[in-house]
Amino acid sequence: MTKANLAHDPLIRISKREDIPMWKSWLVRIIGLLLALVVSGIVIVCITHINPFMVFAKMASGSFGSWIKNTNAAGETVEVLTISTKRIWVTIRDIMTLLCISVGLAPAFAMKFWNVGAEGQVLVGGIATVACMKYFTGLPTIVLVLVMIVVSMLAGAIWGFFPGFFKAHWNTNETLFTLMMNYIAIQITSFMVAVWENPPGSNSVGVINRNDQYGWLPSLFSDVPNKDFGWNVIIVLIVTVAVFIYLRYSKQGYEISVVGDSVNTARYAGIRVKKVYIRTMAISGAICGLAGFVAVSGASHTISTSTAGGRGFTAIIVAWLAKFNTFTMILISALLVVLDKGASEIASSYGINEYVSQIITGIILFFLLGSEFFINYQLKFRHNKGAEPPAAKPVQAPAANTDNEDKEANE
Repeated sequence: MTKANLAHDPLIRISKREDIPMWKSWLVRIIGLLLALVVSGIVIVCITHINPFMVFAKMASGSFGSWIKNTNAAGETVEVLTISTKRIWVTIRDIMTLLCISVGLAPAFAMKFWNVGAEGQVLVGGIATVACMKYFTGLPTIVLVLVMIVVSMLAGAIWGFFPGFFKAHWNTNETLFTLMMNYIAIQITSFMVAVWENPPGSNSVGVINRNDQYGWLPSLFSDVPNKDFGWNVIIVLIVTVAVFIYLRYSKQGYEISVVGDSVNTARYAGIRVKKVYIRTMAISGAICGLAGFVAVSGASHTISTSTAGGRGFTAIIVAWLAKFNTFTMILISALLVVLDKGASEIASSYGINEYVSQIITGIILFFLLGSEFFINYQLKFRHNKGAEPPAAKPVQAPAANTDNEDKEANE
């Protein structure tokens, strides 16, 4: 290579990493999070002129406690952080709901089937749960809970079946199809809210079975309803472990990964791709439908168009950052929920515009997503232009054909 050619080389080249140790990938993520906190602190100081460490402490209190003003021995008013068990349980509840939806997206995303219809699948699961709570009266509580689980998963599976079926037989665009299914589910939810509204004219279902808590998931560690959400944790963690085993060690999980890598390779290997599409989307929808059951029976005890609350789209970020590893989704779900609650806390505590708190959340997410780039790709810089190019290897001349020369000489 000549100096002229070397000078025209790009300054930076991007190449995909073949493999990276797990410790190094987590180190990159931690560095990204620390940089995000530094940049967020600078933004906070520039906009609010408030100590950023106090702001971060307020963000933490939004999920785990509250600040109470006390008077110390010197007569000064100070704020003391008080841990709130109720806030911790509410945070855990929200983490479990988001985690369940994220786990539901994992099978479809591992197949490179971009299911963005989790919002609708959660809503139809919630509708099925409310229908059981209202119409299946008289059943023992344990039986009713089992029926609600089955019916909510069946409703979500049906909602996931349609985009899988159309993709398998007519190669429709799954992103648009599942997105449109969300709007259909929202309209069905609005219709059912009008049917079930209580009191009449309120345009709200209200809290279902408030007096007897019929169909509510009971508290696990207390006799007081909604004192804790232990059953939410158990149900979602069971699903998380089951999906991890299913994707990693089962034959169907292997088929999903092969289809995700290459549809043609899967067909060549004898895998029935159409069947995999339909089956996997039904499973994905069923788990998201279960999340609707958790949100209704285990948390809000009502249904509305905001029951999913945008978590179906947030779950896409969780699943993508976790690379479809359901155990990693636990950490990422917890981080996003804490950030969301922290942003609301500082907005109310400091009288900051809500958009400022969302900017902070966006900065942190930007750096977290950016860290995934450096985990999957590496930057290579051009060497010094003044360096001498490596010496070219001498080209060896081909050996002479002595047999032909001797023959010509004899003739």
